Amino acid sequence: MKPCHIPLREPDRAFRRQLLSGLAVTFGALATGIDAWGKPPLQSMKETPGTAANQALTSLHQEIDLKATPQRIYEVLLDSKQFAVFTGLPADIDPKVGGPFSIFGGLIIGRNVELVSNVRIVQAWRPTHWDPGVYSIVRFELKPQGTSARVVLDHTGFPKGDFDHLSDGWREHYWDGLKKYFA
Repeated sequence: MKPCHIPLREPDRAFRRQLLSGLAVTFGALATGIDAWGKPPLQSMKETPGTAANQALTSLHQEIDLKATPQRIYEVLLDSKQFAVFTGLPADIDPKVGGPFSIFGGLIIGRNVELVSNVRIVQAWRPTHWDPGVYSIVRFELKPQGTSARVVLDHTGFPKGDFDHLSDGWREHYWDGLKKYFA
């Protein structure tokens, strides 16, 4: 599967300013070797080579059970402040269909493509180091499991060679943080 090229509207000026200031903080922190909260930079956000068996893969599937309702998970994934708390990095998320987002201090950007309240989030999603115009599709399905929920992630259309890096990144930067956040 080839990477998706999705034309997206130009972000508005306020979003651009926020994105630029987030990038300035991130790059300044990377230059000093710490992030804005004094923690070491996210080493795994950098490109890491994939294993030979995974080099051709352009999609991944993960499932995680979290001690929170689908509604709570949906809210956290689409709320700038809560997202920043569980990741430890700045986030700017417009929680509407078509709304832009910039997460992990501007390292990941995109737009919300489909939002079904408390059930599904679909995003055009890209790390800023990918070639301009290259977006993948991230789909979160939220399934109730009693007082908890299962998050089913399908990430498709990313460039060949990125599977291992992205697979590890989801675990380290989403699932581990969410588990602690909801503990």
